[in-house]
Amino acid sequence: MVKIKKENKKKSISYAKWGYLFILPFFVVYAIFTLYPQLLTIYNSFFEYYRDGLNVVGPNFVGLANYKALFTVNSSGYIPLFKFLGNTVWLWTIGAIPQFVIAMMLALFFTSTRLNIKGQQFFKTVIYMPNLIMASAFSMLFFALFSQVGPVNQLLMSWGVLDKAFNFLGVRVTVQGLIGLMNFLMWFGNTTILLMAGIQGIDESLFESARLDGSSSTQVFFNITMPLLMPIFIYVFITSMIGGIQMFDVPQVLTNGIGTPNNTSMTLIMYLNTFLGVSKNYGMAGAVSVLLFIITAVLSTAVFKTINKK
Repeated sequence: MVKIKKENKKKSISYAKWGYLFILPFFVVYAIFTLYPQLLTIYNSFFEYYRDGLNVVGPNFVGLANYKALFTVNSSGYIPLFKFLGNTVWLWTIGAIPQFVIAMMLALFFTSTRLNIKGQQFFKTVIYMPNLIMASAFSMLFFALFSQVGPVNQLLMSWGVLDKAFNFLGVRVTVQGLIGLMNFLMWFGNTTILLMAGIQGIDESLFESARLDGSSSTQVFFNITMPLLMPIFIYVFITSMIGGIQMFDVPQVLTNGIGTPNNTSMTLIMYLNTFLGVSKNYGMAGAVSVLLFIITAVLSTAVFKTINKK
């Protein structure tokens, strides 16, 4: 008996080490290309490190001086960090609200068993196509369409709506509206498909029971669909918000990187990019990045806690 137990013990194989071996490449790549740059960014945020002409100043340790500078009122009478954070949140909001409303309506429409819509795969492909276009190319298209010599102005003047070309890219309302419109067009298809997948994962017998009990469509939506869809909705909402906070390419191209007019379309990432231009101010850029990370974490946690309440 003792020999048999020893033989069985020798023949037993532990597969745990193979699991660790297979996931090891991910942690190595993450440590080299993500974790190390993040730690280096935090480290640089405490140093004075920039380029002045052909001379490089620093790195000199300055403690929290870079963070203090970010909360200092500039010559125009405002704190840039707060102003650009407000711009970013507003630009995301005006694109996100119609995005979620339209996406939810389309998701309910295509997944309705009563309507039994045919050709769902075709419609999924069509509504997702704008997401495949690069944001910079999308922005260049809108820049060409709405410039003072673009086809939109020419069409409006030919119809007699305008006497002369209107500067769509020089007025706050129209610039912000175009940015919100582009973000909506690029992302509502992706949101629709994710919400459709979530709705299709709900047991159909729940909807049948509700209809048999005489529940209206509104009651079914708020008492069955939305509560069970909440995990997917929270995921989509938070990822959309994180993407909105990191908004860069659309306003960068549309406003030529200066956030016209009067910095009203300047986002936090565009503000960060000003420190990585000619001056190569890695200290200030690091401080902005750290604050951006904190803002994202706080907002994501707050949204998750708020939406996830019973």
